[in-house]
Amino acid sequence: MERVIFLDRDGTLNEEVHYLHRKEDLKILEGVPEAIRMLKEAGYKIVVVTNQAGVARGYFPESDVQELHQYINECLSPLGAGIDYFFYCPHHPVCGQGIYKKECRCRKPDTGMFEMAEQVLQVDKSRSWMIGDKWSDVEAGKNYGVYTILVGTGYGSQIRKEQMENGCEERSLPYDFYAETLIDAACKILKSEYESRSLR
Repeated sequence: MERVIFLDRDGTLNEEVHYLHRKEDLKILEGVPEAIRMLKEAGYKIVVVTNQAGVARGYFPESDVQELHQYINECLSPLGAGIDYFFYCPHHPVCGQGIYKKECRCRKPDTGMFEMAEQVLQVDKSRSWMIGDKWSDVEAGKNYGVYTILVGTGYGSQIRKEQMENGCEERSLPYDFYAETLIDAACKILKSEYESRSLR
C-alpha cells in the first residue's frame, strides 16, 4: 500500500489564474517545490487532482491541460519535486458544451479522480491526504476517506476567515487541519506521521 498526497492545482500549487492554460501564465507558489520534495523524500506519492471546467466551456482544449501539466513537471522535476500523476476533470454539468456537458464522477467534490489514481497506485487511505484551497477539495478528500488540509493560499485564507468570523469551532470544521502554505501542510503531515509511528 502506498501513502499518497492528493493535491489541488490552481491556488495550491500555482497562483490562481482565471482558467489557466498557458505556460507563460504559470507561477508556482513560493515554497511549493520544497514542500513536495519533503513529502517525496518521506516516501509519499504526489498526485494532482484538478477540475478544469475551462475545457467544458470551450475556452481551451484538453491538449492545453496536458501540455501545461508536462510543463509543470519540467519546472518541478529538476528540484526533486516532480508530480507522479496528474488527473483532471474536463466536464461541467451546466456550462459544458457538447460531450463535456455531463454529470460525472470525476468532478470534485466527487471521487472519480481518486478512483483513477487507484488504477495505478494501491492507495493506503489511512495514511493519505488531500490538500486544497477550496471546499470542493476538502469535501472530495472526505468523500474518498483520506485526511484533509485546507491551505491558505488561493481561496483558502478567505474561507478560513469567514469560518472564524461566523464563530465556527475548530472541532466542527469540515477539514482535519488548516495550513497557511503547502510547506506548513507538509510539516503537519510529517509530524503526524512521526507521532503515529511513535505510538505503534
